[in-house]
Amino acid sequence: MYLVSAYFDSETNKILQGYINKIAAATGNGFMVENNVPPHLTLSAIEARSVDVLMPAFDSLAGKIAQGEISIITVGQLMPKVIYVAPYLNEYLCALEQRIFDCLSGIPETTVSNYYKPLSWLPHITLAKTLTREQMLEAVRVMEDFKSFKAKVEKIGLAKVNPHQDVSQIQLSIP
Repeated sequence: MYLVSAYFDSETNKILQGYINKIAAATGNGFMVENNVPPHLTLSAIEARSVDVLMPAFDSLAGKIAQGEISIITVGQLMPKVIYVAPYLNEYLCALEQRIFDCLSGIPETTVSNYYKPLSWLPHITLAKTLTREQMLEAVRVMEDFKSFKAKVEKIGLAKVNPHQDVSQIQLSIP
């Protein structure tokens, strides 16, 4: 499994990493920290026999996508193990996800996850995963003071999962 994800500006990373670190400290669940999973918003999950079949399509996106702004507005849960923050789905984010899907969906012998197709996608930024019930309750307590904020998408990246390993990143153009 490979992921294509949006990565953020340094200020957004600082805020998100702060939440990740606070939750890890309060819950004792260090999955995100211990596995060096950076703050990111997954745009596509794709099954492929090798990253080599994905690279030409991914590389073709260079210079064709601009940076953009999103508003991270809420905290949510994927029960029973994941807590996340989420943006509202604005025009920029819809177009970005569609562009990634259009680029990757036609690659032979690959399959895009049904959870990452246009109009079948819950954009979210995971703050902690593999939580127990007790850890989830503590994570929610940590996030009680959450306030919405603007984030700037500056890069997209292709990564392997389990463990997270960046394969390639593309700096997005300035609009």
